[in-house]
Amino acid sequence: MRHHKCNCWEIKQCGRQPGGPMVAELGVCPAASDKTFDGINSGACAGRFCWAVAGTFCGGEIQGTFAQKRGACLKCHFYHRVRAEEGTANLRTKFMRLVFSNADVPLLREMTTRDVAAGERLFNQGDPADKAFVIQQGSSLLIVEKNGHLHPTDHRSEGDIVGMTSVLTGEPRQAHAEAETDMEVWCLTRAQLDNLFQQDPDLRDFLTELVAERFDSRRPVADRSIGAYMATDIIGRGGFSIVYKGVHIDSGSPAAIKMMRHDLAMNPDFIRNFRNEARIIAGLDHANIIKLYDIEEKFRTLFIITEQLEGEALETRLQKHHRLSTDVAAGYLHQICCGLQYAHTRGMIHRDINATNVIVLPGDHLKIIDFGLACPIGTEDFDFGGSVFYMSPEQIEGDPLDQRTDIYSLGILAYEMVVGRRPFPEDDLSLLLKMHCDREIPDPREEIPELSPVMAELILKACRRDPQDRFQSVDAMIGIVASLAGGAFPPRRQQ
Repeated sequence: MRHHKCNCWEIKQCGRQPGGPMVAELGVCPAASDKTFDGINSGACAGRFCWAVAGTFCGGEIQGTFAQKRGACLKCHFYHRVRAEEGTANLRTKFMRLVFSNADVPLLREMTTRDVAAGERLFNQGDPADKAFVIQQGSSLLIVEKNGHLHPTDHRSEGDIVGMTSVLTGEPRQAHAEAETDMEVWCLTRAQLDNLFQQDPDLRDFLTELVAERFDSRRPVADRSIGAYMATDIIGRGGFSIVYKGVHIDSGSPAAIKMMRHDLAMNPDFIRNFRNEARIIAGLDHANIIKLYDIEEKFRTLFIITEQLEGEALETRLQKHHRLSTDVAAGYLHQICCGLQYAHTRGMIHRDINATNVIVLPGDHLKIIDFGLACPIGTEDFDFGGSVFYMSPEQIEGDPLDQRTDIYSLGILAYEMVVGRRPFPEDDLSLLLKMHCDREIPDPREEIPELSPVMAELILKACRRDPQDRFQSVDAMIGIVASLAGGAFPPRRQQ
C-alpha cells in the first residue's frame, strides 16, 4: 500500500477541504477540488501541487493566480517539504538506476551539465527539441501557454526527466520548463539517447510508457499541428488511444483526432490494427458510419482524423434511461443495421459492435464508430479483440468470422436496449465466455413480459449459438425493425 503523503490543507489547517469547517464561509479550496491534478506528486487532486493552483487559501486570505502568488509560494515550508519528498522518490526511476549503477556507461562521460537559475527557463514552448534534461538538484515547473494564459501542468524534481516527450516524438516543445529553484541538470542529446536505447531497449520502452502517461494529462495541453488540422484539447481517452478536439486550420471546421498511445505505437500488431481502422473507414461513406477526413503518421505515432460527433454513447443513453421502448430500440437497430449492411456488402465486418461504439447524435441519429478491430469476411480471429460482453461464440473460439458475428453482437445489444442489462451474469468473465459458447440466451420476455413478441423473436434469432441458425444477413433484419419502429427513426441523412 502506498504511504499517504500530506496534502496542503492537512499542513496549513485552512479548513477548506471538502467537509472542512471553513467551506460554508469560503467554499472548497481549488487545490482540493481540481481533479485535473489528480496523481501529481502521489497526492490527491492538487493538494500536493497547491502553489500551481489559483484561489487557494493561505496566510488568512484567498490567493490570486499562479503568476501573482508564486513568489510567496516558493518560500512556503510545505512547498519545500514536497520538493524534498518527491526528489527522494524520483531518484528510484529506472533511468537513474542505470546512471548510478554503471559508471562505465559511456553516456556518463559524454553528458554535459548546466546550471539554471531560479526563474530561468530550460526551454520555451514551441522550441525544437534536441535535448532532454535530468534534474540533479532543484526543481522545475512545466507551464502551458494557451490563449494568453499560463497554466502550470506538472512538477519535476531531483531525479526526474524534463523534455523527454518532445525528444522522443520529434515534435516541438509542448510547454515551458521553468526553474522553480536554482537547478543543476544533466543534458542528454537526441543522439546520446539513441545510442543509449541501442544498449538498453528496455529503457526505451520504459521512457515511451512515460511519454504515453504524460500525454494523458488532464491539464490544459498546447495546441498541436497534425497535417491540415490543429489538435486543441483532450476530449476522450481509451486503452489504445487519446482523442483530441481538432479544427481544420484553414476552414475552421471541427474534427476529432485519435492518437495512438506512444507505448503501443512501438507494437507492430497495434500499428497494424490502427492503420487497418483508418484504411477501412476511408473506404466507407454512409450516414450511419463515422466519416474519416485524413490519416497522419507523425511524432512517432499515428493519427486518425474524423468528423467530431456531438452526441453521447448509446451506453450513456442506456445508463440514463435504463431501458428503451420497443419502437425507440427498433429505430436504433434499424440505423445500426443500415450501417452494417453497407460495410458487409463491401466485405467488411466490425467485430466489436457494443453500446460504447454507437453514438447517439441530436435527433436520435446514430453513427457506428471504432472500426479498429474490423476485418475482411472470412478472417480467423486470433487477436481475441472486442468486448467480451457482446462476443459471438465463433469469435471467442477463434473461428473464421463473417457478418453473422456482428449480428450476434447486435442481438446482445438489442437485448440490453429493451431489458436494461445484458443476458448473462458478468461477475466471472471466464464463466461468461463459456455461457456465450454453451447456452442460448434467455428469452427477454422473462424479464419484460409485455415486450413485443416480434422484437423478442428477432433478438433470440440474432443470438443463436450456431451461426447457421441466425439471420444470415442484416438485410433480413432491416424490414422487421423498420416495421417495429414505425416513425421512431429519423430519415437517412445525406453525407
